Amino acid sequence: MWIDNDFPKLLGAELYRPHPAYIIEMAVEPVVVHDFSKQPGQTVQLDRYRFWGKPGTKESRERTADQTLGSASARNIVKDKVLVTLREYTGPADSRDASQPSTFKVARETLITAQRLLLDTGNLNVFHQSIGSLTLLDDYRRWRDRVFADELMKAEGAGQASSTQGGYYFPGGAAKAASAPILNYGAGSSAKFDVKTDLLEVVKDMRKRNVPTFADGYYRCIVDPTAMMHLRQDSDFREIARYPGTGMVNPMQPNAAPNANFYQGMGPAYGQAGFVAGQPVMPTGFLFEGVRWFESTNLPEKQFQVTINDASITNTNTTAAQLIFFGPQAVGVGIGGSNAQILLNNNDDFSRFIIMIWSLFAGFEVLNKDFITVGYSFVY
Repeated sequence: MWIDNDFPKLLGAELYRPHPAYIIEMAVEPVVVHDFSKQPGQTVQLDRYRFWGKPGTKESRERTADQTLGSASARNIVKDKVLVTLREYTGPADSRDASQPSTFKVARETLITAQRLLLDTGNLNVFHQSIGSLTLLDDYRRWRDRVFADELMKAEGAGQASSTQGGYYFPGGAAKAASAPILNYGAGSSAKFDVKTDLLEVVKDMRKRNVPTFADGYYRCIVDPTAMMHLRQDSDFREIARYPGTGMVNPMQPNAAPNANFYQGMGPAYGQAGFVAGQPVMPTGFLFEGVRWFESTNLPEKQFQVTINDASITNTNTTAAQLIFFGPQAVGVGIGGSNAQILLNNNDDFSRFIIMIWSLFAGFEVLNKDFITVGYSFVY
């Protein structure tokens, strides 16, 4: 009974536990709608709210005593309905072909021994290590983390980012050409993302197009380690990046700004967020030029056919590291059924093995491409 009832719940609870290696969903803070009644193939509605536009002047909002304030020009809150179709997702996947399903198998005797160990020690980490279930959990966390990265990167399809729309941004503000090479960096032109020019341009454009900030007053950026290395070559950026910033300014301790605790927890280390007992400590990033920076090793590798004169690269596919800037409500998630869970397979070879998968009914969708700028820094 423990294996059939309690074990899936014990392992399934771990699917919701945050992990410091996978921080993209945490940083994105997606809009989430959960409808327990919905199944794969059905839709869940996400709302995308719009701003009303220009505020006008002081005089334009002035009213007189004889003026009727009625419904003649009443306006509703403007929102778009984004219908997300739920799909069934499972893991693990076949190591040779990610599009093919696979399963996670544990010998029953191994699981029973691990159960005794759990009862004796009460240590969940030892339990998971003894049966290897951390592999299954890592598969889910890594996959879900990448899904949010992929949704953010859809903003690139909107075109070149500017003060009026989100999209892609290449060093120097270069625009894609219609034919190869799509980018051409002449002598003296850097194809690496620069702090003093590119970063300031990206942040300026996001502010000009009224991208809202998160509750701490900052935009956020998910950075590939190679792009982070390029940024750290700037001495000012490198100095700031030494210190984690935790965001919210405590009005009672303004001298501590911007290092109040971001998650309102009492982290065991400076600049880290604290969770309930047993939860891992999650990174809170650091602050620079109005942006909270998070480093991720889970961004997909991308290549572009470019010419970079200073690197002797001529019309060649060249790797570019990503820097994804965004504001809140950029991505939405619709969830159906019981959310992520662990399922057992009854085909257990005469009760010799426990065969399981993780399963999720969900739909993911980018909501506001204008709230996103996908930056690149070429690797050479």
